[in-house]
Amino acid sequence: MHSLAPIVLVLLCAVLAVTLCRSVKVPPMLGYLVVGFVAGPSVLALVPDGEETQFLGEIGIVFMMFSIGLEFSLPKLNAMRRLVFGVGLAQVVVTLLLIMGGVWILSDNPLAGFAIGGALAMSSTAIVSKLLTERLELNQAHGQLAMGVLLFQDIAVVPLLILLPAFAGGSDTLLMDLALAGVKVVVVMSLLFFFGPRLLRPWFHVVARQRSGELFMINVLLVTLGIAWLTELSGLSLALGAFVAGMLISETKYRFQVEEDIRPFRDILLGFFFITVGMKLELPVLFQRWDEVLVMLCLLLPLKLAIVFVIGRAFGQRSNDALKGALALAQGGEFGFVLLALASNLALVPLASVQAALAAIILSMLIAPFMIQYADAITRRVIRNDWMLQSLDLHQVFVQSMSKSEHVLICGYGRSGQALARLLEAEEVPFFALDLDPERVQEASAAGDPVVFGDAARKEVLGAAGIQRARVVVITFADTHAAERIIETVQQLKPNLPVIVRTIDDSDIERLRAAGADEVVAEVMEGSLMLASQALMVMGVPVSRVLRRIRTVREARYGLFRGFFRGVGDEVAIGDEGQQLRLESVRLVADAYAVGKRLGELNLGALGVEVKTVRRRQFKRSDLSNDFVLEENDVVVLLGRSDQLASAESCLLQGDAG
Repeated sequence: MHSLAPIVLVLLCAVLAVTLCRSVKVPPMLGYLVVGFVAGPSVLALVPDGEETQFLGEIGIVFMMFSIGLEFSLPKLNAMRRLVFGVGLAQVVVTLLLIMGGVWILSDNPLAGFAIGGALAMSSTAIVSKLLTERLELNQAHGQLAMGVLLFQDIAVVPLLILLPAFAGGSDTLLMDLALAGVKVVVVMSLLFFFGPRLLRPWFHVVARQRSGELFMINVLLVTLGIAWLTELSGLSLALGAFVAGMLISETKYRFQVEEDIRPFRDILLGFFFITVGMKLELPVLFQRWDEVLVMLCLLLPLKLAIVFVIGRAFGQRSNDALKGALALAQGGEFGFVLLALASNLALVPLASVQAALAAIILSMLIAPFMIQYADAITRRVIRNDWMLQSLDLHQVFVQSMSKSEHVLICGYGRSGQALARLLEAEEVPFFALDLDPERVQEASAAGDPVVFGDAARKEVLGAAGIQRARVVVITFADTHAAERIIETVQQLKPNLPVIVRTIDDSDIERLRAAGADEVVAEVMEGSLMLASQALMVMGVPVSRVLRRIRTVREARYGLFRGFFRGVGDEVAIGDEGQQLRLESVRLVADAYAVGKRLGELNLGALGVEVKTVRRRQFKRSDLSNDFVLEENDVVVLLGRSDQLASAESCLLQGDAG
């Protein structure tokens, strides 16, 4: 009989620790690490540190990498090849050689130096990816840098696992083994990327047609673990296979449904992984070999941070992005445990040194969340010149935006942003644009467009761009994660400011609305409406009927399009007059009943009418509440059916509903 008491106690400790971490605004993974340390063999010995426990934690990494793969695509990975095979390769090689040299000098054992250098060159995919995802920084420059290096580290584990036994046994076929491993990697990845999309799309379509949530979830687990298993059989890591599986599914239309389904599994299992990491920390090693642990930690954190920063700068990264990426990658990783365990079994490294290296890696993983959390503050303090340049840029943004008031703030000045700007310009509506493409900004500003270089997700940039004076924010690029960050920043600075977001299709509409977007414009829907309108007109349907049909669809989709001001020439189909919503303006004369009354007192909602805006002198007020007091000469804009509008107008002017 097995007792549930240890498991229940561990879960209780995890709940308490994570709750405490969240209350003090510390990354929850620290709570898991502490729980693992307390519940592990070194302290209370509640949970045995066996293969089953470690495998359960490894499955957490699999689902984490799978969810990250969902955020990528084959074109995006191809665009990152410079980061993966440039920065990643340089980081692993330089870190390994420098640490190998240091250990060689201290211990006169080059093989031990190679094993420890390879182990310490790895970073924690689980910690970095989880924290960057939670902070919505995965798609930023330093997030892309970190992920590119982590992907190469996952690939580099394969030759390291071949080299260690070869060095230990003096193999004569080392070059042949490495060549075969390289061919195996290329063949397996090519097969997955070639056949994967062709098989997964129709297969997911067949499963989805069964309309069973249970079957869909089982299929996701099958694909994720199946591809991870195939890559493990070929000598690659489970995590790399899961990442590939995520990328393949990201090419299908089921990506967002899959992302929602796996989130509970991912977070729970990843929590178990951090608990298993905490279980590896041994108190006797910390006390008895503190000097060796400290040396290993110094070889790891400062040296690795400096290496990643220098290499990042050499490959053209901005100083602040290179430093943030270096802070994210400075710690040790879970693959270091695998390499050290193999080195210990092969007698390449003394057991005491292995334990010291393990302790150093775990301590660095405990420090890592704080380094990532405070990366912005550290960057501002360390890179003063870069921060001064950014401050100068903000000053330029502030100076150029000073002349703008009641303007449209455009985030992203690509084709969509420029098309919007031309329409606003034609209507003499002021606008101010932010963009992160320096060449585009230079060309557009030289042509006289009010556009500057700036990240719209940063509070200080939005403040300098005059967000407090803006009337509306429009996010013109179709990046859901970046849009969520901008929406969050806008809500912090000016909660009632309307935000309109562009997206590719309608799958992200509810997600962006939940984030705080007032309207989400889907390109797929707008393209479909234009195709439908052209097809109907070619078929001979009157233009007025086509326009009315398109307008009806838009009114159902977009709240801002609901209702319109009726003109004399507007055609209304028989039977539609009493059904269609329309807008009507009512000016409050001096003796109107509503003057001096609160909107709540008038109770216009009971008549089925919505108050859209109130125009007072030259300003429009959309932030209306029941306590809003109407004044003489206010123009009240109402939305409703014709009969409802008549009753509401009578109520505003005479005090009765007609």
